[in-house]
Amino acid sequence: MDRRGFIGIGAAAVGVFASSLSAESQEQGMKVAVLTQTGGAHLSLYFQSLKKIPEVTSVVLGDPDEANAAEAKEILGDKLAGVYRSHEELLKKERPPFALVSMEAKWAPGTIRLALEHDCHVLAEKPACVRAEDFEYVVKLAEQKKLNLMLALANRLNPEILEAKRLIEAGDIGKIYGVEMHLIQDQTRLGSPDYQKSWFADRKRAGGGHLTWLGIHWLDLSMYITGSDIVDSAGFTTNIGGENINIEDSAAVALRYSNGALGTLTSGYYLDKGYHTRLRIWGSKGWLSIDTGEKPTLRVYRNGITKSVEGDVTADRGSHDAYTAFVRAGILASLGKAPPPITGPECLRVLRVLYNIYHNEKKG
Repeated sequence: MDRRGFIGIGAAAVGVFASSLSAESQEQGMKVAVLTQTGGAHLSLYFQSLKKIPEVTSVVLGDPDEANAAEAKEILGDKLAGVYRSHEELLKKERPPFALVSMEAKWAPGTIRLALEHDCHVLAEKPACVRAEDFEYVVKLAEQKKLNLMLALANRLNPEILEAKRLIEAGDIGKIYGVEMHLIQDQTRLGSPDYQKSWFADRKRAGGGHLTWLGIHWLDLSMYITGSDIVDSAGFTTNIGGENINIEDSAAVALRYSNGALGTLTSGYYLDKGYHTRLRIWGSKGWLSIDTGEKPTLRVYRNGITKSVEGDVTADRGSHDAYTAFVRAGILASLGKAPPPITGPECLRVLRVLYNIYHNEKKG
């Protein structure tokens, strides 16, 4: 694999969604609603993204406690056009065509439904439900109303992911035989009293723990890259660290894909700091391995040779802002300028896999 070829392809793929500040894009923009609450996830990243994206003409914030109003004003500046305590009042008065929903998972389906009923395209922070059945309803509603419904699985647009997908679609490693994944993060948050009191640490409010919050990314990417659905899953989860949390900090999962391939996922809070990640796909002609850590790496083995692209996988991988790229991709799709970065049925697909793992564990 030629480094220049990889860089060119990765940069071209991401370029569709990059923040090029053209006059045309600014003329064809939209108002965006942010519907959230106290404890909404990743709001700083979302506000920063909306500030950068040229198609966003203004932002209105719906926050019952106004807990995030000061931060929104600080980051968005004049782009923040209003703050409402009622999501419904905001939607009725402002009539935004696009809503970004970052809610406690238990309450997210109701907020998404409200936005869809007011004719908004929706991008929601994952998992956006505590049962797949609750998300299935809003997927059907979005399809009926011909609106985009997307979960923020932003790694899909990373250059290394797009190139891995291209290589597999081109048959570079042959028939897919197996998938091996791990996504490990630090334990720091688990010992925090504030975290232990938050909705993130309560399965009834969050849906689950590490597997729901982080493992979901690899589950989605394994299907996205290989083009093969997960059709069966089983696993174990536990609180191996023993912290005062009602979620798992460790999960081990076995997977079967629609093409017959088998896979595994280890998902947990094990480290003292940082991340350790890998997604390896084994094929009949070779393999490829992705690490999305600080220095994203894609390595490919075929014909007896391993080739790698380490560090920056575009001219400047550090300039790739995953959240901004993904949010902008959703907005461009809702303007009819590009396909959505993820569809409602694709979101439901990974949520069904996720919650099936928990369900099967309970059944034994």
